[in-house]
Amino acid sequence: MSKIFVDACFRKETPYTPVWMMRQAGRYLPEYMEVRAKAGNFLNLCHNPELAAEVTIQPLDIVGVDAAILFSDILVVPNEMGMKLDFLKGEGPVFDKPIKTEEDLDALIGGEEAANKLTYVYETIKILKQRLPQDKALIGFTGAPWTLATYMIEGQGTKTYNLCKKMMYSNPEFLHKILRRVTDVVKFYMEKQIGAGVDVVQIFDSWAAAIEPSKYDEFSWKYMVEIAEYLKEKYPHIPIIMFPKGIASFIERGLVYGNFDVFGVDWGTPMALAKEKLGEKYVLQGNMEPCRLYSKEATTMCVEAIQNIMGGSGHIFNLGHGILPDVPVENAIHFVKECQRVSKKA
Repeated sequence: MSKIFVDACFRKETPYTPVWMMRQAGRYLPEYMEVRAKAGNFLNLCHNPELAAEVTIQPLDIVGVDAAILFSDILVVPNEMGMKLDFLKGEGPVFDKPIKTEEDLDALIGGEEAANKLTYVYETIKILKQRLPQDKALIGFTGAPWTLATYMIEGQGTKTYNLCKKMMYSNPEFLHKILRRVTDVVKFYMEKQIGAGVDVVQIFDSWAAAIEPSKYDEFSWKYMVEIAEYLKEKYPHIPIIMFPKGIASFIERGLVYGNFDVFGVDWGTPMALAKEKLGEKYVLQGNMEPCRLYSKEATTMCVEAIQNIMGGSGHIFNLGHGILPDVPVENAIHFVKECQRVSKKA
C-alpha cells in the first residue's frame, strides 16, 4: 500500500504532505467519459468491475495524485437493499418507490445479506489491488446513513429535504429505524471493502448541512461514529476518514468526537477553526474550494494559505468537496503539483 498516504492518516512522519482529489475517476477527464460511453450508462459502469477499475486508475496516471478513490456510487447500497434505482438524464438518481411506511422499510433487505449483494464493488477492489502501483493507496467509501436515507425517503436529490425533515420532527422514531437499517448494512459493506483490499475507508455525509446543528449528532454523527468504532475495533490498522459537509457550527461548538483518524474539512469551514478545534486529535484533510481550480493563480494562493495554517503537520491536501466536470485537466494537474511543491518546502 502507499506508506506515505497511510502514514499521513496516522500522523506518522512522511516526506511530504500527500494529496488526492475528492471525486472518483473524474467527470472532468475526457478519458472517463469515453469509458462511460462504452458502459452505456452510469449504473452499468458501477456494475462492471473491469471498467470501474479502469476509471479508478485514470486520475493517478493523468493527474498524479497519491491515492485512488474507488469508483462506485453511494446509492448502490439502497439499490441492493431492494430499492430500484435509475439515473435519469437531467434528473440524476431516482428511486421508483421511496420509503413512506413501515411496510416499505420492512420490505428491504438488511444487514450482511444486503452487503453480500455488492459483489461487483469487491471485485473492482480486487482488480485494483493487482493493478495499482505499490506507492498508491486505495480509498474505499460509503455514504453516511443520513445522506443515504435522504435519497431513500425523498426518492431523489432535493434542495429542501422536506420529506426527511418532516419525518425528523413529526415521526423521529421511524427515521431512526431507517437510519438503523442503513447503518447495519454499511458496517458490513465497509468491512467487506476492507476484506477485499482497500487501504483506507471514508464515510461521506454530503447532506450534513441539511440538519440543524442541535439535531446533527442525533440523526447523523452518532451513526457515523458507530460505523467507525465498529471498524476500528476489528481493523485498527485501517485509517478511517470522516467527511461531513457543511457543519462548521457543529465543529465550532466542540461537538466532534469518535474513534477515527482523519477529519475531512469542507471548503466552507475555515481551516484555522478546524485546526484549533480538531487538530490535536485528528489529522485534517482539505479544504480548497473546488471552484478555485478554474484559476491556476487562485489555486496557488489557496494551497499556500492552507500550508501556512497547517505547516504540513497532521494534514492531507484535498479539495473541500468534489471537483466539477468542466474544470480543465491541466488545472487539476497544477493543483497537485502545487500541493507537492509547498509541502516539500515545509
